[in-house]
Amino acid sequence: MIVPAGFREYDARWQYPDQINLPGITALGLGLGTQMQARGIAPVIAVANDYRDYSLSIKNALMLGLMQAGITVKDIGPAVSPMAYFAQFHLDVPAVAMVTASHNPNGWTGVKMGFERPLTHGPDEMSELRDIVLEGRGVPRPGGAYEFVDGLREAYLDDLVGDFRMTRKLRVVCATGNGTASAFAPELFERIGVEVVPSHNRLDYTFPHYNPNPEAMEMLHDMADSVRATGADFALGFDGDGDRCGVVDDEGEEIFADKMGVIMARDLSKIHPGATFVADVKSTGLFASDPELIKHGAKADYWKTGHSHMKRRVKELGALAGFEKSGHYFLAEPIGRGYDCGLRVAVEICKLMDRNPGVSMSDLRRALPRTWATPTMSPFCADTEKYAVLDRLVAKLVAKHEAGEPLAGRPIKEVVTVNGARVILDNGSWGLVRASSNTPNLVVVCESAQSEAEMRAIFADIDAVIRTEPLVGDYDQTI
Repeated sequence: MIVPAGFREYDARWQYPDQINLPGITALGLGLGTQMQARGIAPVIAVANDYRDYSLSIKNALMLGLMQAGITVKDIGPAVSPMAYFAQFHLDVPAVAMVTASHNPNGWTGVKMGFERPLTHGPDEMSELRDIVLEGRGVPRPGGAYEFVDGLREAYLDDLVGDFRMTRKLRVVCATGNGTASAFAPELFERIGVEVVPSHNRLDYTFPHYNPNPEAMEMLHDMADSVRATGADFALGFDGDGDRCGVVDDEGEEIFADKMGVIMARDLSKIHPGATFVADVKSTGLFASDPELIKHGAKADYWKTGHSHMKRRVKELGALAGFEKSGHYFLAEPIGRGYDCGLRVAVEICKLMDRNPGVSMSDLRRALPRTWATPTMSPFCADTEKYAVLDRLVAKLVAKHEAGEPLAGRPIKEVVTVNGARVILDNGSWGLVRASSNTPNLVVVCESAQSEAEMRAIFADIDAVIRTEPLVGDYDQTI
C-alpha cells in the first residue's frame, strides 16, 4: 500500500501505517535501487534512521527492497539526517537514504534520499521514482548485500568539532525537544568548550513536551523561557532529524532563521568579500538591502523554498551559503560541504561569537536594520488540492498587481512567482503565499520594513485573498 501523494517535491512522507505499509516501503526501496541502476549510479548506498519507535522497521523494509535491486547497503544505524549526508563523504559512497519524518508529528515517516553529493532528490528525481514505484517497474537484480558500519557517530562529531575550541565563556541552552539530536548536540557543545544548559535532551520519541520544530513558536517560546530562567548567553534548538537550527538570544528574543542568516552573512562576508548568499522566498529582504552586506560586495539570490532546491542552487551558483527561514542552512566550502546540518550551524554560530568576544547575541540582532516579520503560518489545504488552489491564488495576486490595486494601502512593485507568489510593495515590504512541499498546508509569511501595523495589514490583505478559496482551512499559528 502506497498513497501516491507521499511522493513530494524533494522527499517522501507518509502517515504510517495508514498511507503506507511495510511491503510498500520495500517496494519503495526496490524502486530507489532500480532508479540508481538505471542512472548508472554505483550500486552502494548509506542508510540510516531517526529514533522514532517505528523507524527501524521502516529502515529494514527499505533496505530489503534496495538489496533486492542489487544494491550494497551500508547501514550506519540511528542518526540525524546530516550524519547520513556526512556518511556519503566519509565512506565515499554516491547515494544516501535517510528514514525520517523530520519535524512532522508522530505517526509520520519518510525518506530523504540523494545520488549526487551533497544534493538530495528534487522534483524530477522524485517524479521518476514515483512512476517506477507506482507502475511496478522495480527490477530485482542479483548482487545485493548488507554491511553495518560502526563508528559513524564519532566520526561525524569529530568532523564537526575539528580543532576548534572556544576562547570565550559561553552558556548555551541546548534544546532538542527529545528528538534525535538529543544524542548528539549536548556532547558536541561540551567538546567545543560550551557550557550546556540542557532542555529536553532525553531521547523520547513520544515528544512529551512539544514536537521538535524550531520554526514553531511553541518550541521557540520554550527556548526563550529557558534563557530567561538560567541567564544563558543564547539558545540553540534542533528539529526532529537535526538538519535545522533555531536561535533565541540572551534577552529571550526569537531570531528567525532568515535574520540569523543575515547576521551570519555579515560576519562571513568580512572573511569572504564578494560572496554570494542564496535565500529562500520566505526569507527577509535584508539579504539584498542590508548596508553591511552591500559594503562587503555580497550578492543575494532568492530561490525556491525546500532543502533540495536550495542545495542545488547553492552548488549551481558556487555560493558560500544558503539560508532558509525554516532553519535549514546550507554552508558550502570552505565552511561546510553544502548540505543542511543544524549541528554544523551551531558550531559556526559559536565560532561567530568567539570572533566577536565583546558582543552579545542581542547586540547582533539589534545591529540589523529593523523589520517586522510574521512567523511561518500554515493554513490547512489537502495535498490533493493545494497546488491547484495555489495556482488560483497566484493568478488573483498577479491580477491585483496588473490592475494597479494596492496591498496594505501601498502600491505593489512586483509579484515574484518563482515559488508561489511573493508580493513586494514599493517600500520593500512583502507578503508570501506558497504550498508546503511536505505537509497538507499552504505557507504564509509577511515582512514589513516600516512597522508592525503594516505587517499586520499585509497579512490581513493576503489572508483576504486566501479566504476566497473555500478549500483552505485553519492556520496552525497566526499573529
